Amino acid sequence: MTGIDIRVSGRVGRITLQRPKALNALTYDMVTAIEQALDGWAADDRVAMLVLDAEGDRAFCAGGDIADLYATGKAGDFAYGRQFWRDEYRMNAKMFEFPKPVATFLQGFTMGGGVGIGCHGSHRIVGDTSRIAMPECGIGLIPDVGGSLILARAPGRLGEYLGTTATRMGPGDAIHAGFADYYLPEDRWPALVADLEAIGDWQAVDRAASAPPEAPLAAQAARIDAHFGGETLRDILNSLDAAGTDFAAATLQALSRNSPLSMACTVELVHRVRARPDIRAALDQEYRFTWRAMADGDFLEGVRAAIIDKDRRPKWRHDDPRDVPATDVAGMMLPLGSNALKWKERA
Repeated sequence: MTGIDIRVSGRVGRITLQRPKALNALTYDMVTAIEQALDGWAADDRVAMLVLDAEGDRAFCAGGDIADLYATGKAGDFAYGRQFWRDEYRMNAKMFEFPKPVATFLQGFTMGGGVGIGCHGSHRIVGDTSRIAMPECGIGLIPDVGGSLILARAPGRLGEYLGTTATRMGPGDAIHAGFADYYLPEDRWPALVADLEAIGDWQAVDRAASAPPEAPLAAQAARIDAHFGGETLRDILNSLDAAGTDFAAATLQALSRNSPLSMACTVELVHRVRARPDIRAALDQEYRFTWRAMADGDFLEGVRAAIIDKDRRPKWRHDDPRDVPATDVAGMMLPLGSNALKWKERA
């Protein structure tokens, strides 16, 4: 298969993304290939642990390849997108629950779908180029692929902040927020991978790791907690409006770029997952939104403005993020009944 190399090397199951010109974006075939590898290696005695990495220096994985999602959705066919997300989320759950150590090497951009394969492992390694984010609100989605669970577990109200603003985290912030575990200069990554292949011992990561850089977001914790502690998006915006600080102004500017409906649902999503911090419960909540994202949300318009036409002027369903009705948020997050996320079979 093009775009991904899956093999056993020494004591390690290796998955290498090979689409550097596309920032290693995940295709549907890559998603299913990863799932099959996880299924095969879980009980394979040859494989002591997994190592996930990617070619190129710009990105580990900048997200999912959404060209087909957009094309089918614009044609009125929502089934393909729903299947893509359903099968991707099932794979994300298997990555999170994999019974052996999983080391991931997260250079450059790790966003969206990249978080779903790179940030659920047991040994998540970042370097100086690492930039990790959940930018889905900018294209009319919500933080998904299990990212809502990481956001819900982040310190204080950092999850609401990261999920709605799409802030990019460097290595220190990624570790502080719970998206990564270890810092190691990237010129030392090949030697560590070779060591892991030879011995299959996850403790080699601990031995190699360096002290992480500072986390700028940690210094903003009090401000973030104060402004993002409300029940709804409107509460957050009202708090920022009243502050009159440089931090508040910059945060409002970041929020102004994103879908009001997506941000309002993200706040609700993080709150729900925080109350039940379980990967499958989180993915189930996410799928409620993404199942409806094309028909009832801002996804198609968000992709058009950001990626297709690139005019950066989306016409969101709600003009003012302060006025997203609670009924609209509830409608996007309702249970799906017979369409709910399924775990045991590939549809």
